[in-house]
Amino acid sequence: MRVHDICTHEAVSISPAASVADAARLMRARHVGVLVVVEQPNGERIPVGVLTDRDIVLEVVAPEAPCARLRVADVMTREPATCSEEELLLDAVARMRAYGVRRLPVVNPKGGLCGLLSLDDIYGALGVYLQEMSRALTRGHVREMEART
Repeated sequence: MRVHDICTHEAVSISPAASVADAARLMRARHVGVLVVVEQPNGERIPVGVLTDRDIVLEVVAPEAPCARLRVADVMTREPATCSEEELLLDAVARMRAYGVRRLPVVNPKGGLCGLLSLDDIYGALGVYLQEMSRALTRGHVREMEART
């Protein structure tokens, strides 16, 4: 299975120059806990960072930092681990484990943002496969019982 098959194809992104308050409002409006921070040097949205709701809590709210003056670039995680849309899912999971992250921006061959892969996406896909495997096993048992009666 490839990353492209199960990732969320519409990752929510933001500029590193945006305010942290704008980032929080965007997260709320789009019902997401992560924003991919992008720059557009050649028309492609190139991931340069990741900003999570947890980053905002730990770096802004908890230390009571002056939110009005902070920019996304001040708080984001820089140089995020990414994966290719054509990458095998198992390789992407290994990268998540190696970097200790639950989400990976997905990039196209030009390095442009084309999605976001999360553990939720992976669990959902695996759940479907496990359910189908269970049905196959059950069907095999039924066929065997029908053949013997």
